[in-house]
Amino acid sequence: MEVFKKDSNVFRILSEAVSEGIIIVNKQQIIVATNKAANELFGYPEGEIVGQHLDILIPKKYHNNHHKHVSGFLKKSDKRKMGHGRDLYGRRKDGTQFPVEAGLNPFTIYDNDYVMALIIDITVRKKAEQELKHWAEIFNESLNEIFIFDVTTLKFLDVNRGAQKNMGYTLDELRSMTPVDIKPEFDETTFRNTIEPLLNGDKEKLKFNTIHQRKDRTIYPVEVHLQKTVRDNQDTLVAIILDITESVKYTDKLEKEVLERTRQLQDALTKEKELGELKTKFLSLVSHEFKTPLSGILTSATLAGKYTKTDQQEKRDKHLKTITSKVKYLNNIINDFLSIERLESGNVSYKFSTFPLIKVVNEVIYDANMLLKEGQIIAYPEGIDDIVIDFDEKILELVLTNLINNAIKYSSEHTTIKIVAEIINKKLKVLISDEGIGIPKEEQKHIFNRYFRAENALLNQGTGIGLNIVKTHLENLGGTITFKSVENEGSTFTFTVPLNIKNEL
Repeated sequence: MEVFKKDSNVFRILSEAVSEGIIIVNKQQIIVATNKAANELFGYPEGEIVGQHLDILIPKKYHNNHHKHVSGFLKKSDKRKMGHGRDLYGRRKDGTQFPVEAGLNPFTIYDNDYVMALIIDITVRKKAEQELKHWAEIFNESLNEIFIFDVTTLKFLDVNRGAQKNMGYTLDELRSMTPVDIKPEFDETTFRNTIEPLLNGDKEKLKFNTIHQRKDRTIYPVEVHLQKTVRDNQDTLVAIILDITESVKYTDKLEKEVLERTRQLQDALTKEKELGELKTKFLSLVSHEFKTPLSGILTSATLAGKYTKTDQQEKRDKHLKTITSKVKYLNNIINDFLSIERLESGNVSYKFSTFPLIKVVNEVIYDANMLLKEGQIIAYPEGIDDIVIDFDEKILELVLTNLINNAIKYSSEHTTIKIVAEIINKKLKVLISDEGIGIPKEEQKHIFNRYFRAENALLNQGTGIGLNIVKTHLENLGGTITFKSVENEGSTFTFTVPLNIKNEL
């Protein structure tokens, strides 16, 4: 070991000439010499580790493997880096560990074999490698698509696995392509104009939405984030792509919901406006419908009171008949309002029975004949003698009465009201047609609304309740009602009811 002592000119020149740490060991792995750089690297004073086993500089968990590697190296005696492909660590005097790179050089002096290890602390390099590895993992494992491409040729230089998987291309395929090849909305000129603000420094980054096209030609919406960077002294652009398919779907759904809610609100406002107009009409209507008969009753009662003589009985009877008629009309109005209340509260009870259709038709037409104007006639329905139905008789009478009386009321003198009845698909179908004033086209959608009366019918008595009651009862009992009408030509109302109500409900 004398040759390696500090006063040896040869070793002093060798050891101080290099910046790496030098550790020289013999065949028994005993440290025979160190230089200043090695002492500082491992934190020992000069000369303290000379004569110690090399294990003092190696973490304990690596001792066994290290002995084998050194023995194998001494046998081969070739110059090389130690631990190729493995991580090597040194241990300082204070016990801390650090990564190292060791270059091993065997040599012989005075027939003794030695190994000189050049030790470099690679902590900074390892940290940089780990950071680089970390960022490489982030790059490759990112669920977003990441593209790096050359600013001059636009060719892709690198593409992460997320993009390769989503696009359906291999990395080699993509490296022969440019962003224009996957963006059907762009041609090369348009794309270069888009990225120009990045290249000339006007902007640090760009963000825009477009669509991407996969290898299988399917497309999907994306949000593009572009930024300029330098790679290997070469200007490049990094594009981070966000697949916004779900976002677009959600936005579309939200927009549709907003449009639907807006439409519903507009409908509600329209209905509210229509309801307000109907309420105004209703108040005017009720005022008129009650005031007119009440005035008639008051006048007739007053006049009847003046005819006190026996021979004036005929005049008294005339006024009493008027009073009776007016009271009956008012009673019918009140009954209509009560029917509405029962229908709304659900307190309606139906009584079903089996009866011939002709029975109800005859009763309704008999009463309707009393209301006919001069020259008006009711065309009696044919072929109904054998029709028997199982239904609520009072409801059928109400429906027929309402529709026939309306036909009489809204038709002029010398006109015909036609009634047709037939059996279709186990249902009774009845048509009632008139040659009256008809219903204006723009008002037909309201005809079954409660309290509604068409503008051309306001001079006739009525509350606008009858058709609403009829429709509600029919629908409650499995029936239907529809109509066709032409203003100044007439109307045809058609309703159906099941022949056997028990089989329908």
